[in-house]
Amino acid sequence: MEIFQIVGLGIVATSVIVILKDLRPEFVIFVSIITGIIIFSLILNKLIYVVDVMRDLSLRANLEIEYFSTILKIIGMSYIIEFGSQICRDAEQNSIAMKIELAGKVSIMILAIPILMSLMELILKILP
Repeated sequence: MEIFQIVGLGIVATSVIVILKDLRPEFVIFVSIITGIIIFSLILNKLIYVVDVMRDLSLRANLEIEYFSTILKIIGMSYIIEFGSQICRDAEQNSIAMKIELAGKVSIMILAIPILMSLMELILKILP
């Protein structure tokens, strides 16, 4: 299973980071970023499969493609925001990480407005 490879890679990278932290602290962030990129590349095919399944389900349910693409954008943004903020935390920049998360939350809210408006319209149609 790939999960063993991912966990093994994470443990090795963590061990390298612990060793480098005292010897060459300037390389710690690079090891962290490279490890994240490798892990992302290992799961990319699975992520593509999930997106394809979700697209097929939305087509079967006759959902508007606009809503589906918006939901995928929100999910993708969430992962990117989490990745970026964790890298900042790894570099001990918690303040920047929190600002990335705030900006991400606001961006997600903006993307979700059309879906929320449609939901509200549907609720108003149902209510007398």
